[in-house]
Amino acid sequence: MRKCLAMMGTTALITMAQPALAAQDDCSVAPEPVVSLGFGSRYTDESKSRSEIDAAGNAAVNAALGPIDAFLRDLTGMANSVARGDDDQRAQADCVIQQMATWAKADAFSELETITANFSIGSRLAAFAFAYRQVAPFASDPQARQEIEDWLGRRTTEQMTFWEEEATPGAKTGNLRAWATLGINLIGEIRNDPIALRWSAWSATYLQCQAREDGSLPQEMRRGKYALHYQLHAVAPLVVTTLLLEQQGMSIKGACDNALDRIVAFTLADLETGEASQAYSGEVQTLFDGSDTLEGFQLAWLEAYLILSPNDEIDAFAEQFRPLANSKLGGDQALLWGTDQFGIGSEG
Repeated sequence: MRKCLAMMGTTALITMAQPALAAQDDCSVAPEPVVSLGFGSRYTDESKSRSEIDAAGNAAVNAALGPIDAFLRDLTGMANSVARGDDDQRAQADCVIQQMATWAKADAFSELETITANFSIGSRLAAFAFAYRQVAPFASDPQARQEIEDWLGRRTTEQMTFWEEEATPGAKTGNLRAWATLGINLIGEIRNDPIALRWSAWSATYLQCQAREDGSLPQEMRRGKYALHYQLHAVAPLVVTTLLLEQQGMSIKGACDNALDRIVAFTLADLETGEASQAYSGEVQTLFDGSDTLEGFQLAWLEAYLILSPNDEIDAFAEQFRPLANSKLGGDQALLWGTDQFGIGSEG
């Protein structure tokens, strides 16, 4: 298989299990589970900063991950409806569990054939875990729940091993590890797995301690015109994992001289001009060269951060983008963090 992949270059390899399980009642059939993923980088081989997009490679990555992300958006939408207590709460919860169980039975993501595929899976595991976390208390099929938890547990073990033993040195301090850390924390909580929880606490601390005194993240600041983009991408899982750990009684708040606060402060300040990221990277940032626009999903983590560190000025900034939602962070952030439904919420 690996020999074939080498010959394929940037062409994505996607293997789906056949057939998908039949739906029950009015619950849609889940998409065919993705078992194998094998694709190269979005960036050209010559781009040491990983900032020069390779058109063919980018298309291959999008083709591989696009259907997975579409499925996760659908699951998250249903999970949010369950969490809100909408009509047919149990039926919707059972539908989410049924669809996830389809992927669990097929052992989705069990064949990650390239290092880039391994990099991509952490944020998707986080999205699956957030959806499961919202619906599990209302679902009526304990066997399906166990199958899902066992599946998530297998992927968690593999991801911890990957990040310790196989990931490239730069990636070990970057945003993709941060997303994997979030997914591992959530699954550790779901499965009451102390090893996963402790690993996530160590990993989140390690990543925050990479920050410079001004709050910039060195691994992201080397990303050319995408430096600020990737700083934003790293902040989201760092903030949410920190809040989860706080609520789990494993606080890392204040680690490395309040590194998280410095990271957030740098990010929000740089969103005004992009000058700091430009100074580090040597390039005008995509948010300021006309090629990209700041969107609400990139700031969804603000709701979690305001629980950790209440701040009127940041709250006013967040108000411009509300409602804040991101499927990889569980969808509607006010819903998740604004109540004590899951034992996590603001005071008052």
